[in-house]
Formats: sequence, structure tokens, C-alpha cells
Amino acid sequence: MLTYLKIFAVNHQKIPSLHINNLCCCQIRANFKRKKHAPLGRNYSSLPGLIGNDIKSLHSIINPPIAKIRNIGIMAHIDAGKTTTTERILYYSGYTRSLGDVDDGDTVTDFMAQERERGITIQSAAVTFDWKGYRINLIDTPGHVDFTLEVERCLRVLDGAVAVFDASAGVEAQTLTVWRQADKHRIPRICFINKMDKTGASFNYAVESIREKLKAKPLLLQLPIGEAKTFKGVVDVVSKEKLVWNSNSDDGKEFERKPVLEISDPELLKKTTEARNALIEQVADLDDEFAHLVLGEFSENFDLLPADELQTAIHRVTLAQTAVPVLCGSALKNKGVQPLLDAVTMYLPSPEERNYEFLQWYKGDLCALAFKVLHDKQRGPLVFMRIYSGTIKPQLAIHNINGNCTERISRLLLPFADQHVEIPSLTAGNIALTVGLKHTATGDTIVSSKSSALAAARRAEREGEKKHRQNSEAERLLLAGVEIPEPVFFCTIEPPSVAKQPDLDHALKCLQREDPSLKVRLDPDSGQTVLCGMGELHIEIVHDRIKREYGLETYLGPLQVAYRETILNSIRATDTLDRTLGDKRHLVTVELEARPVETPSVMPAIEYAESLSEDLLKVFQEAIENGIHSACLQGPLLGSPVQDVAITLHSLIIHPGTSPTMISACVSRCVQKALKKADKQVLEPLMNLEVTVPRDYLSPVLADLAQRRGNIQEIQTRQDNRIVIGFVPLAEIMGYSTVLRTLTSGSATFGLELSSYQAMNPHDQSTLLSRRSGSTQVS
Repeated sequence: MLTYLKIFAVNHQKIPSLHINNLCCCQIRANFKRKKHAPLGRNYSSLPGLIGNDIKSLHSIINPPIAKIRNIGIMAHIDAGKTTTTERILYYSGYTRSLGDVDDGDTVTDFMAQERERGITIQSAAVTFDWKGYRINLIDTPGHVDFTLEVERCLRVLDGAVAVFDASAGVEAQTLTVWRQADKHRIPRICFINKMDKTGASFNYAVESIREKLKAKPLLLQLPIGEAKTFKGVVDVVSKEKLVWNSNSDDGKEFERKPVLEISDPELLKKTTEARNALIEQVADLDDEFAHLVLGEFSENFDLLPADELQTAIHRVTLAQTAVPVLCGSALKNKGVQPLLDAVTMYLPSPEERNYEFLQWYKGDLCALAFKVLHDKQRGPLVFMRIYSGTIKPQLAIHNINGNCTERISRLLLPFADQHVEIPSLTAGNIALTVGLKHTATGDTIVSSKSSALAAARRAEREGEKKHRQNSEAERLLLAGVEIPEPVFFCTIEPPSVAKQPDLDHALKCLQREDPSLKVRLDPDSGQTVLCGMGELHIEIVHDRIKREYGLETYLGPLQVAYRETILNSIRATDTLDRTLGDKRHLVTVELEARPVETPSVMPAIEYAESLSEDLLKVFQEAIENGIHSACLQGPLLGSPVQDVAITLHSLIIHPGTSPTMISACVSRCVQKALKKADKQVLEPLMNLEVTVPRDYLSPVLADLAQRRGNIQEIQTRQDNRIVIGFVPLAEIMGYSTVLRTLTSGSATFGLELSSYQAMNPHDQSTLLSRRSGSTQVS
């Protein structure tokens, strides 16, 4: 992603950022002439909007009309072709002058060293470009489950998305995850069935998997001409035209658009007409306005229905998310990308077509969401913002509602993957990169001032919001942030020497601001720094970045699974704390009950007996709850967090003058006493596993999973491959990628996703506890 604010150069020379706020058009042109001779590793063609000699006004370059803006994301399972599709989009839009390749490690959006070495996307990258008069802000997101938060926080601020599918595989494990994330944020989507040239590609299979696995209604806007080796183009079902790419063209820019005629293509015309009629019927079922039109003047002959009427209806249906348009092509072979871009501008919504209820309260004042923070060594924190209303300018003082603080934006940039263009202002609907915000974090809501926020809160109150939610004014104005998943792996990390510990702390602090799913804590017993992450690859990448970006050779302890604990029966406990500090006596007596609950909950449910005084609770409730929460952070078996418990406070006797800290300490000690007395249970993370394996290697894979305590749910057939779907404990799957490669000669792939925490069986629990405590078994 945007880790470095440099233009890539072959010899790593730094080239200054382009400052366009004070340049006239002639200066811009002159500036680019001078840069033409710079030894760039990639050939970037121009500023967005400056294609060839078409110099547009500065205002239209920076702030196009909101109806012409599209904020979109590219999302998919790992290796479906997201980054290659993005590369082709940038090339055909005139943003680059050479085609990047993931295998060659020269793509625009995958520019981190780790991304280029591994051929995968780790951080989402933002790119801004123009296409036929539209401004497109595009974000290329990761497909690997370890970086699912990257997808989540980007989807939060997008207006539409393109879901990319492998034509030979259809819907895969991570496709389901990103689709659910898009459902949560109600994002309209377009489906692009990629790799139509691949051996085993099947358009019908991929469409059917979208219908069955995603429970979506596919609208076939294109049909492929040929499949696998015979794939040479697509048929536009809406306009009944065929698009055939020139086989002599290296870059796919040249293609012919011709009507499908009965004389030359009778079979293709029949297929296209049937597909168009089916499409019209589908859309008419979903859109009443279109149904009236069809049943009126075009009921006798669908062929007479104008293409633009059908396109407008498809746009409405896509926005309503009652169906998804489906297109196809091969990004690697440069076929089908230009029609995909046309579909993005035609069917996905502009920012003004998305319904954001909170905007009515701001009346045009600034309202933005910080959705990503990066750390740059020279410039400090760089904050990505989606502007929902108002205008952002450099030197603007802004108010952070979450942090309740005022900060100043020093500079404003348009993001171009690893390059940036400095700009004088940016209006609603756009995505900006800001420099100078020291305290803003992922998920913070940004407004122009505290008074603006309060005025908006009063308007919200007048709209009757208070009838439904009795929250504080500020809380009602917060935009929904990002849900950060709980880490499942942890390990210790140590600097090369004690003197380097402050440097390591600084590096980890910077990386945590960039990546909220990375957690760092201090082990209270050993004093070691513990790194908690989403998976093996996640922690490996963090370790590698500390070495490359911060110059620290750190040492990682063995990777361990993040277990949880719970109790199996109800237990009561009483505790008294009697301590004199100075001339003050602190005396507390607590009686409480800990019991298991059926509904899974990470946080303890806290209840109070009716006999407790309301006045007492009003004063000391915060101290009581702090004590309960701190006690549940470390369970009695492994020191892991305790979940699925409810704590009921039955009695609380407090001596006058006792401090809240002492009350917290007593409550915490009492909870720990109850947890120790109860029957205890270790919970382990259970993963959803999907293995794609050739038929010949199925038996050894199943035998290996049986040894790993795997629970196979079903085995599906996908052409010559078998898809093994099941559950497996996370502890048994460490290092699985190496074993699977060995068993299948490198021909199998697998996907993992956290399903839930489940109770370990007594034998496995006993083995784990014995291993953790040396030879002594913990009861």
C-alpha cells in the first residue's frame, strides 16, 4: 500500500512529489516534460485527467462533479486475479504506459517488498484515475484471510465493488467472507468472471456457484465467445454486439465491436437473443418501473426495447442489491477489461446515490471518516479519509469526535498507489490522504469543529432520533467504525539487545496504528513483549517489516494458539479486603456468583441483585465493573481470557472513605477466587477449512486431516478437483501449507477462516495443560 511516499525509481533516487496547487496548465505540462527523462521503473502517463494533450481545468482534475465519481473496491479470493485486473484497468485508463505483472513484481498496487516477493496483496492500495469523463477511486484489497481487516475497513468507505472470480473455481472460501463483508455494509456489486482462458474455465459453472453459494441473482450482461484455449471475446447481451480482441495486439487495446448477425453467426444470435430476453424478464421481475415499460409498448417484441432503458433498469436493480450484473473476460490476456470499466461507471452508484442518513444533520458541513492510518518515517502518520460532506483543505483545523480533540491538516494529497499529488482542496464523495494528524486513528469521525458536531446533534434530536436511542449527543454522530477481529496467534518478540527495546516499542506502535488487527501486550510474569496476530503469515509479515523498515533484527518466540477459558458450573465466593494506608482504612466485603452462559460472549455479562442499593451502585458501578473485567482477562488454567460467563453481584459492604481502586481490587480477587473453585474448561479456536485437491491426492489429504482432529463436513466435485470442506482446530493446522504441498506435489490449495471457539475434549486438554506446566498437570 502507501507505505512510502516516493515515486519508484530504478536506482532508488527520490523524485519530488508533484505540487499542482500553484501550477498553471503550462507549468504542469513543462513539469511532466522534465520528468520524462527521470529513470522510472514504471511509466506513469500523467495526472488523472491529463491524458495525452487533453489539459483540463484544475478544478475538474481535482473536484469532478459528484455524479461522476465512483468509489470502488476490487475484492476476491486469493489468486483470483484482483491485482492483474487492477493493472489492466490502470493501463487502459491511461494511468500507466506499460502492463505490470504480479509474477514479474512490477505492479502499481502491490509495491511493498513482501508483496512483490510473494506475489500476493498484503495491504490495500488506493489509486485515482479517470475513465471516459468519470473519476474512479479504486482500492485493490487483499484476498488472504490473515488480512481480512484490510478488506473490512476499505469496504466501509466504498460505494460499490467489483467481485472477481476464477472461471475454473467459481466461488471459493474467501469469496464467501468478502461477500458477507460487503453485505454487512450494503455495497452494490458487479461480478467479473476472470481467467476465461484458463484450462477448465466454465462460465456456466461460475455463474451457478454465484447463484447457489452466494444466494445472489446473477444478471448475465455478457456471454463468452469460446472458453479456455478458444476464448477470444465476449457478447454484449444488452446491445447484442460481439466484442472480439485483435489476436495480433499485445496489449488488448484494439478490439472490434460488431452487431451479432444471423448471416454470419446464426447460433450465436440465437443464444444472445435468448439471453437478452431472459435478462429483460429477470429485470422486469425485480423493478416495477421497468416492468410497466416492458408490459406496455414492448410486450410483443423485446428486440425493440432500447438498450439505454435496459441499462437504466439494471442500474436501479444493482443499487437495490436485488441482483448482481455478471461480466467475463481474461485480465491476464487483456480481454474484457474495458467493458468492465464501462459497467463500473454505468451500473455502480455515485456517492450521492448512496443513502447516508447522517448527512442531513450536517447541512453541508465537513463530515469524514478516517478509515486507514499509515506511518511514514519522514512525514509521520498519514490518514486516509472518505469525505461524506463538506470540503477539506490544507491548514484546516478539524475536530475528532472519537478522540474529542482538535488537530490541523498540514497537507492534502490525492492517492496514486505509491505516488501522491498535492492538492489545494477536496470535496464530498472523494477519498483523500491527509498529513499532519497526530492522534487520529482508524474508525474516527472527523468534523469541522466541536460546535458543528453539537449543531448536528441538535438537528438529529429534532428529527426524533432521541426517541429510539438515549445515547449522548456525540455518540449519535459517530460514523460506524471498523470491527476489529480478535487475534488467534501470539508469540514473544525480543530486540537484539536491551538498548534497542525503545526502538522496537516505537516500531510496534507505528505498525499498530497502521494495522489495528495487530495487538501488542506485555506479559506480566516474564516482562516480555507479546505479538498477537491473525495468522502465521500475518506475524511473519510484521516481523519482516520490522527488519526492513525499521532496521531491527528481532527474535520471535514459538508461535502459540490464543486459547480461551470458561467455567462449567455456578459457584459463589466471598472476599474481604481490609487495608490501612496512612491514616485511612479501606474495607470492602464482596459476595458474588460466577456461572456459565449458553450464548457465546467475549465480555462477561454483569448482573446485580435486587437487594443492592441503587445509590451505592451509582457511585461505585464503574469500579465494580473494572474489577470484573480485569479478573476475566486471565483465567486460572492457562492465563487466557475467560469468556461465556456471567457475574452476579449479591452483596457489597463498603467502609466509608474506601477508594474505588480498593473496591476494584477486592471484586477482581473475588471473581478470580470463584473461577478457581469452579470446574474449568479450555476453549480452542476452530477453523473453517476448505482444501482444493486433485482427485488422485484426495486419500492422503483426508488421512492427514483425520490425524489433525479434522471434522469433514462434505466433499464437493469441481471438474477434476475435489473440494474438502470441514472444521479443524487451529493448533493442529500450524505449518499445514508445507505438509499439504509435500502430500500433493504442490498441486493443492487451502483456505482458512475462524469459525468459533469450542471446548477441548478432556484428553487433549490434559495434554495441553501438562505441556504448558512442564511435567506437573494443572487441575
